[in-house]
Amino acid sequence: MRAFLNTVKLDPLRLFFSPRLLNRRKTNFVSLPSFSYPSKTLNQIQTPGVFYCKEMTTVSSEAAARAVIEVKDKIELNEVEKQIFDRLVNTLRHFNLNTELRVAGGWVRDKLLGKECYDIDIAIDNMLGSEFVDKVREYLLSTGEEAHGVGVIPRNPDQSKHLETARMRLLDLWIDFVNLRSEDYSENSRIPTMTFGTAKEDAYRRDLTINRYFNFDIGKSRTLSTPVQELLLSANLGAFQFLLLASLFYNINTSSVEDLTGRGIEDLKSGKIVTPLPPKDTFLDDPLRVLRAIRFGARFGFVLEEELKEAAACDDVKNALKAKISKERIGTEIDLMISGNQPVKAMTYIADLTLFWVVFNLHPKVDPTVSEEYNNVLIPFRLCVAYLDAAWNLIHLIGGSAFTGEQRRLCLYAALFLPLRNTIYKDEKGKKVPVVNYIFRDSLKQKASDPETVIKIHRSLEKFLTLIPLLTSNDDTQPAEVDMGMELFDVPITSKLRVATGFLLREVKEFWRVGLLISTMLYPSDTDSTQDFLEKKFELDRRKDLFKAAEDAIVNLGLERVWDLKPLVNGKDIMTVLQLKSGGPVVKEWQQKLSAWQFAHPAGTVEECLDWMKETHLKRAKME
Repeated sequence: MRAFLNTVKLDPLRLFFSPRLLNRRKTNFVSLPSFSYPSKTLNQIQTPGVFYCKEMTTVSSEAAARAVIEVKDKIELNEVEKQIFDRLVNTLRHFNLNTELRVAGGWVRDKLLGKECYDIDIAIDNMLGSEFVDKVREYLLSTGEEAHGVGVIPRNPDQSKHLETARMRLLDLWIDFVNLRSEDYSENSRIPTMTFGTAKEDAYRRDLTINRYFNFDIGKSRTLSTPVQELLLSANLGAFQFLLLASLFYNINTSSVEDLTGRGIEDLKSGKIVTPLPPKDTFLDDPLRVLRAIRFGARFGFVLEEELKEAAACDDVKNALKAKISKERIGTEIDLMISGNQPVKAMTYIADLTLFWVVFNLHPKVDPTVSEEYNNVLIPFRLCVAYLDAAWNLIHLIGGSAFTGEQRRLCLYAALFLPLRNTIYKDEKGKKVPVVNYIFRDSLKQKASDPETVIKIHRSLEKFLTLIPLLTSNDDTQPAEVDMGMELFDVPITSKLRVATGFLLREVKEFWRVGLLISTMLYPSDTDSTQDFLEKKFELDRRKDLFKAAEDAIVNLGLERVWDLKPLVNGKDIMTVLQLKSGGPVVKEWQQKLSAWQFAHPAGTVEECLDWMKETHLKRAKME
């Protein structure tokens, strides 16, 4: 089962950096730390700014897969940035302030990568952002220039916003100002007491070394001097932005990029996730850091150090995670993992560190009781991760463009919770509720539409499993019956498949491809594939072909967006034909019948539909 820790299957992936990087006169190529992917290796490509992930055999976390990244060797301020920084420095001089101004790392990173950045965040060492903004406004007024958009976003610790942020608009750019800070945590809260801090204290409060340690000074010439500097500044890989935004300071006063500690480069070069202080102390101060460490480790293919893993899996930290961290914050971290580039690796870490049921907390009275063993293998959380792995691979094998971002996200959740689809609990009124609903609403505090959609997908699977052999059959003859758990009223035999499929797609709407994909992992339904999935025997090519054949059949039936089909006959028309004074179950029954007729007669008209309804109603009346 250790393979779960280090392997994730991906289709060929290509990441492009800014086109501005492709035509630089001087180019420095550096290597990122190891990224480990199963069955894939990273091949160096001699095209500037591009690397590929190619399929291959499983590699261990120690294997180094290198990528070539182009980094500009000099920061060049554009005219607007020069004018903005001049105004800020002139404010210091005007009021004779002994204040240092530092720009956060995202701007520095983008500038060194040859990209323009319009998000400038400035940290101040000895006053609040609002106080400095007042000084800037006063200075501008003294020069005859008006300040625009001045405002303050207050602290909101309950929402994990621990700092007041001041904003103002300079030369049509929004600039944020915050103070450097140090933190002190109480025993029962992850909300720290904030005080003014030095730049070094601000660096040391970070949760992971790679989130704060950067050891280089580009000097007044703003020229990078070592490959290590370039390595750290080359992190143009999406979520790497967070690492640098939290860590890298550009000192406006001295035109230098600062790091006031010394260990982060070593950890970043070796691809390790390490805490600056003993990991158990770090996690007990703020247990959310456990999930952040997992997310970063998965995202960048870094290795969690052994001491960190031991701390993350210990009972004290688990209990602190339950007691001190809000469900909303846990849900946010999990959603970032599921929506990220390595959801399988993230969930594998969570399973490996025995955090699965801490994060995805179940109702205490689930039925059936969740089993932990299957042929001496821990399930269902191992099986949950296995289904997630298979779904992730299928999405990429089929082609990511077949799914929107939201469809992909909920597809992965539906796969992750697939082993729990028949597990329920009883609410206070004794009503049976799917445990997936509890996980989303209570354990993760996700939006209400998420469990509704995932549960719909799960409920659609049995119907998809019934339809798949019919949709993919090469035989033109249609079966006499299609068992869909509903009566298909007076439907011609040749139309039963279209009608049944239409009703199913109308239930799940734009998530029908998700339901189809998940159902292929259970097909054929009379075979128990649990052990195969646990052993990562996914048969992806067979399942992809099955998906494509069923998808093509649905499209050929003209049902791709059947839920948008407007009914030919509305409720008022039904009441008129039946001579009813009010609606009710009878009207609902006829709406179902008329939908079936419309699915069976896609070219039918309103008049034909009404004639059929009247005729059918008269036959029924005579029989009664």
